[in-house]
Amino acid sequence: MTGLTTARPANRSPRDDPQDRRIRRTWWFLAGSFLILGLTAALRLAGEGARPIDAVVAGLVVLVGGAALLHRNAVQALEVGGRAEAESVARILQALSRSVSPDAIVGAIVENLGHETGADHIVVVRRRDGDMLEATLVTSRVGVPSSTTLLPLDALRLTAEVIADRVAALYGLQHTLAAPLRSEHGVIGAIVLSRRSADSWPASTQRILAGAAVEASAALARAQSHRAADARASTDALTGLPNRRYFDEFCGLLGRRRRADDAVGMLMIDIDRFKSLNDAHGHATGDEVLRAVGGAIAHAVRDDDVPARYGGEEFAVLLRNPTPSDAFEVGERVRDAVKRLDLRPFGVPAVSVSVGVAVAETADEPIDFLLDRADRALYRAKRTGRDRVVAAA
Repeated sequence: MTGLTTARPANRSPRDDPQDRRIRRTWWFLAGSFLILGLTAALRLAGEGARPIDAVVAGLVVLVGGAALLHRNAVQALEVGGRAEAESVARILQALSRSVSPDAIVGAIVENLGHETGADHIVVVRRRDGDMLEATLVTSRVGVPSSTTLLPLDALRLTAEVIADRVAALYGLQHTLAAPLRSEHGVIGAIVLSRRSADSWPASTQRILAGAAVEASAALARAQSHRAADARASTDALTGLPNRRYFDEFCGLLGRRRRADDAVGMLMIDIDRFKSLNDAHGHATGDEVLRAVGGAIAHAVRDDDVPARYGGEEFAVLLRNPTPSDAFEVGERVRDAVKRLDLRPFGVPAVSVSVGVAVAETADEPIDFLLDRADRALYRAKRTGRDRVVAAA
């Protein structure tokens, strides 16, 4: 909800607003008119020729004047409430604008809605990767920790009401009010308010919740877009492995955070005679081979290892906490996995890889030096016949 409030210059007060001045002039005109009517009616009543109709007119003047005052008070109350509501939404917008991750956005929603709506409980439900919903419950009572629960996403049509019913049953909540979180693909979650009182939710609370849900949906979409852009920037589009940019950044971060007892190893992998394969079968087939080799490497390494496409037909794997024998064994698994690939659907009989292996000799050996040692071992594997694993000297 944008455009709810308009910022005034610091040297202007609300009384300087042109609209406020017009309203004040109108009320002064009405007050003057009633004063004249009241004085006229009073003079006629005080005169000797007063008639019953004069008393009726005087009563009507008093009645209409009282109604006008009541109306003015109601308008002022509505204006104050509208300004407070706009300020509440503005505070939520400001908090969301400072939040860049989905978790930070959820935190901003919970913190501000709890303050602005007086809800006893706030639940933010959003769809996670896969068929799961993540529900985060926060209570207004001090010292009570938040609770996060994963809920299965069944085949039911996802709506704010369905989500509210589900979390109400899960947490034992009563008197809920919900608004959907949406993306371009439909409802992706909901914000659910709950309180102990059975009174109806004020219309202002409903508007604040609806506005917060719209802005939170937009903030989550922006965060997801940024994450997707970051993922695209760090992923090789052909193989799906991390690209060299990500690999270099990861190695740099690891180098700064390494502890004295951390062991690090490196594999450098190159597809043998790949240029000849490309020339003989074409680049489309070469791309299929690269994709297949990347998948074989990813499945052959350990869970903690970080494989990447380093460039062209070359791959790299950062090994976490290996012994020299562990590193050599992983290299052999990679070589064997590639050797076993069935590439006949692409018209290629088989491919092989050469692998260079290096393990850091000291805890402070720079990652760049380790990479260079593995690269030299790779070239020795190439020179001595290919399709083999060679450890750095």
